[in-house]
Amino acid sequence: MAESSPKSEASKAASTEWFRVLARCGFAADGLVHVLIGAIAISVAIGAGGGRADASGALSQVARTPGGVILLWVVVVALGALGLWQIVHAILASDSESAKRWARRIGDVSKAVVYVAIAIVAGTFAVGGSHSSVKSSETFSARLLSAPGGVFVLLAIAAGVVAVGCFFIFRGISTRFTNDIRVPAAPMGTAVTVLGVVGYVAKGLALVAVGVLFAVAAVTFDPSKAKGLDGALKALAHLPFGTVILVAVGIGVIAYGVYLGARARLARL
Repeated sequence: MAESSPKSEASKAASTEWFRVLARCGFAADGLVHVLIGAIAISVAIGAGGGRADASGALSQVARTPGGVILLWVVVVALGALGLWQIVHAILASDSESAKRWARRIGDVSKAVVYVAIAIVAGTFAVGGSHSSVKSSETFSARLLSAPGGVFVLLAIAAGVVAVGCFFIFRGISTRFTNDIRVPAAPMGTAVTVLGVVGYVAKGLALVAVGVLFAVAAVTFDPSKAKGLDGALKALAHLPFGTVILVAVGIGVIAYGVYLGARARLARL
């Protein structure tokens, strides 16, 4: 009896209804995290509170709420499933052109890494631990800068993050993201599309800011400049009209989170 190929096993998994349901829940969990990040950013901008405007800051707030531990475990399972779904999607990539097929696979695997990373952070808080994305970014940058040629690697990472941010902005402005969902009829479809445009552009701008901070850390040989998403968002507050900019980006990130909530229902899986 012939052994099943990875592609056939992936196809079986993709057709499993419970797997699809968990993957959809993953979009909703990711949406919740983004809504909280956006809310923290706005509170920082208007001076109503502090906190870290990133995934670890958002999840630490969840951990402090009644029933938060249960919700954290839901996030762990849902985002873990979504990460696994992206791996399955990568295996099943079937574009006729090899270059496009591998580009899709690299994109899917990259998304899987992000989802699983957030799931791990959520799990850390669920068991009573702690995590700081800011410290992780600084430690990672410091290790790179201390290694031979590390500054060039950090610059390459910075360029990559900026490129991803620009891709998000392009995807939002061009409404290419609608290819991933079943757009409902107006007015609901219009609302979902607007949320997606605003959300993708805001998320893209935030990522560009993160990339710029990594580049500054590399050029100045100062790992403390690489503060990740939290540092990037808070750096916006120091620009001219910074409060307005940070509030606008925070609203945009919330819009992205709400869009992801809609995607949980509308995603083409």
